[in-house]
Amino acid sequence: MRISSAESPAQQAEAIADVRAGRAEFLFITPEQLANPGRMAEVRSLRPGLVAVDEAHCISAWGHDFRPDYLALGHLVEGIGRPPVVALTATASPPVRDDIVARLRLRDPEIVVSGLDRSNLFLEVAHCPTEDYRWRRLIALLREDRRPGIVYVPTRRAAEELAERLTDAGFPARHYHGGMTAGARGELHEAFLADRVPIMVATSAFGMGIDKPNIAWVVHMALPDSPDSYFQEIGRAGRDGEPARVLLLWQAEDVGLRRFFTGGLPDATELRDLAALLRRKPTTRKELRELTGLGPRRLGQYLSLLEQVGAAEPRGQRLAAPRYSPKPVEAGRAALAEAERQQAVTRSRTDMMRAFAETSGCRGQTLLAYFGEQMTEVCGHCDNCLAGTSVADDGARGPFPVHSQVRHPEWGGGLVLSYEDDRMTVLFDEVGYKTLSVRVVSEQGLLSLD
Repeated sequence: MRISSAESPAQQAEAIADVRAGRAEFLFITPEQLANPGRMAEVRSLRPGLVAVDEAHCISAWGHDFRPDYLALGHLVEGIGRPPVVALTATASPPVRDDIVARLRLRDPEIVVSGLDRSNLFLEVAHCPTEDYRWRRLIALLREDRRPGIVYVPTRRAAEELAERLTDAGFPARHYHGGMTAGARGELHEAFLADRVPIMVATSAFGMGIDKPNIAWVVHMALPDSPDSYFQEIGRAGRDGEPARVLLLWQAEDVGLRRFFTGGLPDATELRDLAALLRRKPTTRKELRELTGLGPRRLGQYLSLLEQVGAAEPRGQRLAAPRYSPKPVEAGRAALAEAERQQAVTRSRTDMMRAFAETSGCRGQTLLAYFGEQMTEVCGHCDNCLAGTSVADDGARGPFPVHSQVRHPEWGGGLVLSYEDDRMTVLFDEVGYKTLSVRVVSEQGLLSLD
């Protein structure tokens, strides 16, 4: 049975009753539903024997699609007697894996990481000097391949306008984005899966649950915000094992758009006031929304920040400040500093996405290195390999082993992810992904083993 915003209250109640009576064995529920104390109590009363967390990267601030309500899952696991937990995601970079373990409070977990290379996907990137060139490259692909596919665009308006333009050009397309009603999104989802919609033009909202085996191509009409998002989205192509094509059409201006989407920082005064409320007495999320005027999403983000700096913790169905929490002013400052760190990490991901777009080396190697997987041979299924500019990694190493912990005097601790030619990529806890010159690191002693 399923419980989400798509079901009516009566349908939700019926789903709980069916599971409780044994008429249904599995309950599928969104984390946002668990933010409701009453719903949380109902799920706890079912005493589930297994908790499966899909798209588990959403629980991590390092993930590309962080959703604060996923944090409730860790509390749920604790509250129902700690049944076995399985967490699944297609894009768990090293820090995301660590966050999943910590936030779900897993004990001695078995971490299984399968090979990420998808040999049936042909990776192709084109820098587009003009919007007209970007359009012509898209049309050329659609003329070559009439099979179903997805076009990803960065904004809702772009989705609507491009779908209309494609349809007028003789390529029937529909648009999909988060601003549409749940009913309309559901109908489009089903129509696409049933091959009634050959081309879906969508924002990143078109993602979870898209398990369609015959998607033959995925096009990005702008630079994605991170390799995490890119890998998730291209992974929807070629699930039937047949050759599929993924094409990234980008401009330098895309980076500025991504910077804009990163958004501003939270309000320090609002963080301080929220921390003060939590110090007075345990309070529910509903009460906090009424007292602060904050919307559900912003409140969730603020509570996540305060929890990370030790100024908030769950107490049953309520939230409160821990016994030795910082004072509200200090908590607000610390939470703001954490938000700044997360923003720096987010922007570093975009930098890594641009590096992927600009590389003349093997794109498979570059992409997998981001996720901490070292390929010693070229992938053989990207445009650079086809052009002969890729060079096999002959065991290139630098002053520190891959996956070793290092420290920088300014950026703090980090993890060595990969080497490519005279460059090394390090993931720092405080500033995110950095690409450094191996020669400079060695000559100036910029890094030391941590």
